[in-house]
Amino acid sequence: MNDYLIIGNGVAAVGCIEGIRSVDRDGRITVVSQETHPVYCRPLISYYLEGKTDLARMQYRDADFYEKNGCRVLYGKTAVSADPSKRTVTLDDGSALPYTALCIAAGSAPFVPPIAGLDSVPEALCFMTLDDALALERATQTPKRVLIVGAGLIGLKCAEGLHGRASSITVCDLADHVLPSILDADSASILQSHLERNGVRFLLTNTVERFDGQTAHMKNGETIEFDVLVLAVGVRANTALAKACGCETNRGVLVADDMKTTVNGIFAAGDCAEGTDASCGQKRVLAILPNAYMQGFTAGVNMAGGTAVFDSAIPMNAIGFFGLHTMTAGVYAGEESAQVSENGCKKLYTKDDLLKGFILIGDTTRAGLYTSLIRNRTPLSSIDFEKMKKTATSAAFSSEMRTKCFGGVV
Repeated sequence: MNDYLIIGNGVAAVGCIEGIRSVDRDGRITVVSQETHPVYCRPLISYYLEGKTDLARMQYRDADFYEKNGCRVLYGKTAVSADPSKRTVTLDDGSALPYTALCIAAGSAPFVPPIAGLDSVPEALCFMTLDDALALERATQTPKRVLIVGAGLIGLKCAEGLHGRASSITVCDLADHVLPSILDADSASILQSHLERNGVRFLLTNTVERFDGQTAHMKNGETIEFDVLVLAVGVRANTALAKACGCETNRGVLVADDMKTTVNGIFAAGDCAEGTDASCGQKRVLAILPNAYMQGFTAGVNMAGGTAVFDSAIPMNAIGFFGLHTMTAGVYAGEESAQVSENGCKKLYTKDDLLKGFILIGDTTRAGLYTSLIRNRTPLSSIDFEKMKKTATSAAFSSEMRTKCFGGVV
């Protein structure tokens, strides 16, 4: 009987469990979970803070998921070392777990910058996990002045989650615009204006040089008084265990399209894995929920002796802030087609007869059609792309393509 070992208990782990069970109903599955909670939908932690969801509705699978799939979950445990020659992983309590096949789905961890005086801040938190959200909920039981360092996805979703709980919210970042990893300057300005109208203050091209208790001394000489600090500078893939196993790593654990690492019997999936970006053909860490699940499922199938590949991963974000919807995908390379107004924008990027990426703010209706063009590498000459530039519609496809892809739906 096979022993399947999964390090991590997020969405990628769920995919891995379900991938294994699609091939092998009897093998033993052990999950090592650093967190003490069953798997939950991590993007919902900001909505929990807002009161728009609760702990029960945040669960990613039913309460009996592990039992139904014959899984043993070791909560509150961390994998600290491994011996691929013996096929064992050692935990922080000294116990050793054997494996026939191992999936490293260890996710990522927040990057905490070495800012002078950080240890003098009485309430300094991150915002990545449910425990982080619960700690922030406790810290803002009465209205507090909140300083968020980082204007990326984590920082801005934290700001939205704290709206109504904080007496003031200030976000600072060295970048010159918000969401610098996924938006360009003019699309970001639309979102920033919307956030400012909802009470979020921004200090851009500016950051904290040092802390003195609850006072932040900024790069531009300004001082900010705050009660609660949230560090949302960025994340780093958890690659330590994979490195210890001899797996090749870069920003993440390098994997092929079958999720195999460079060490026999070891797979990787989710936010710690670095796979192929189908929109540009390069290796990248694509830390988004759908990719994590599909990577995990692919790893699970192959761990159990099946055959599966996941070669259509692309960077993609579908988010909303105070009712303004934003969706991005792919890479921003090639020729740009842009429609920009005060309240929204549509930018499409094309190269070599392919849609390579897009930015949508405001109207994201049927944006999945644009995403499918990128994933499927559909030649734009085979559709009415001029029509697609105006609006996402399956009417831009031939009747044969509509029948094949959409069942004939217009």
